[in-house]
Order: sequence, then structure tokens, then C-alpha cells
Amino acid sequence: MSTQWQYHLLKFISNLISLLPYRAVLFLGRRLMGPLYYRLAAKQRRRAIAQLQESLSCSDADAERIVRSLFVKLGQTFLEILYSPALTPGNITDYITIENRHYLADALQRGKGVVLLTAHIGNWEWLGAALAMDGFPMATVVKRQPNDQHTRILNEYRQKAGIEVFARGGSELVGAAKALKQGKVLGFLADQDAGASGAVISFLGKMASTPLGPAVFAKRFQAPVVPIFIVRRPEGGHRVLIHPSFYYEDTGNEDRDIYNLTLKMTYIIEDTIRAYPDEWLWFQKRWNTRVDQPITQPGKAGEAV
Repeated sequence: MSTQWQYHLLKFISNLISLLPYRAVLFLGRRLMGPLYYRLAAKQRRRAIAQLQESLSCSDADAERIVRSLFVKLGQTFLEILYSPALTPGNITDYITIENRHYLADALQRGKGVVLLTAHIGNWEWLGAALAMDGFPMATVVKRQPNDQHTRILNEYRQKAGIEVFARGGSELVGAAKALKQGKVLGFLADQDAGASGAVISFLGKMASTPLGPAVFAKRFQAPVVPIFIVRRPEGGHRVLIHPSFYYEDTGNEDRDIYNLTLKMTYIIEDTIRAYPDEWLWFQKRWNTRVDQPITQPGKAGEAV
């Protein structure tokens, strides 16, 4: 049975939401969608609280407060994604401010493209949109959603914002490599479980399989790595936080060098999560791959995230 009706329904709702004032979108996310999601998603809520307590060693009350705030922000993010058709290069700064833009601009000037390091923090969909609408040449490898119609509308909005999209499951690595060769910014969400191909690295105090893709691309194309995250402003809207760039350091031991670069990236993501704990997606299955032993050797190079 065709599911295209889901796409058309989402588009209809999205078009309606795009007519609302932005503050109304935030209000509905804070008062309706977020609390409803918190109440209905019991499994994700329990996993988030358990993983947060284990990682940050916080009390039951603090964990519940952080996770409740996370779900409220996720409710706002969901409605903001549907509000995406209202975003244009002319009004994007009304919603999002970019801090330390020069770090990314300077990295691009070197002509090797840029490996953008980020994570499931804040409204990561609007992160790419903000950078693309600000004039940066953006590209990303995206994971297919369980529902094809959700993937379809997300990719439509990504491309409308000016992002070149490469979907997993085809020739995405060839396309991603071409994007870097063309001097584009290639985005990686590097906080996901990497399965058997990842490096075993401590993440928030617990051993985890960590993606090697960003480090592998940085090495192969001599591209600078620029960490960039998006977080919410208390008064509404978002801040894009751009950090100084760094490079793959070649000591002659490729496996160790890729591992060390991945470790550095992991530290940066951890620090950002600790600074903004209610912005990270605590219920994702970050530690899904069973890791019984501490690190003794670096992992092998893997694919893009």
C-alpha cells in the first residue's frame, strides 16, 4: 500500500505551520508537542534518564529535569523542521546567529574542502540550513529514515536550503569525496554507534564504538576539521557555535593517527554535551554495540557517518 499520503499530509501541515509567527511555533512546541512527546515516548524517556545518570552521575531529580527539558526542545525542533519552508537567505538571521564565522570561512579558503564535525545536539537540521543560506557550500551524507516519506520531506527541505544530499546505500562515498574535492563543507553527525567498523573509545565515561568516517575523510583529502554545533537561545532562536579548525596529523602510523584524530573529535563532542546537556539526544542507542574490553589498539578506518 502506498504511503505517499503521509508525505502530502506532512506537506500540508508544514505549509500551515509556516504561516504562523515563529513565536507561536515555539510556544506550541514548548506547551503541546514537547510535553506530549515526553508523556507518550515512555521507552525513550526511560532510556534517556538511565543513560544520562550513568554518564553524568546526576541525581534522579536532575536527570528527569534535563530529560524533560530535552523533550520540550525536541517538540520545538519537530515543529521548526515543519516550519522550514519559511526560512530564506533574507530572513535566516532572524532565527539563527552564527558565531565565529571566520573559522569556517578561513578553513574553506585553503581549498581542500572542510570536514564539519557535529552531533545530534539542538536542531541539527537547521544547522546545515543556516550555513547554506549564509553562503557556505554545504553537503552531507544522510541516513535513511525508517519511513521513506519522512526521508523525502527532510531531503526536500535540505536541498531547498542549498545542501547537497548524498543518501546512504548507493554511491554516497563517491559523492561525498567529490564534494570535498570541489571545496565544499561535508557534514558528519559523529555521535552515533558505529557497529563493528568503529573505534573503541570512551564516550561520556562508557566504552563505545565510534565512527571513523570524519577522520578518514580528513586524512584522504587533507581537509581541515571544523567542529560546529547549534544550541538554543533562551529568548528563542538558535546560536551556531563554530570552533577553530584542526588537521589530521601524520606520524607514519595511519591507524594510530586516525584513532587519535577520532579521539580528539570525541572529546569536543563530549565537552559540548556536558555544556548543554538538555540539547543532546540522550535516548539514541549510542552504546548499542557491546564493548567488553578497553582500548588496546586503534580501530580500522571505516565509512562516512
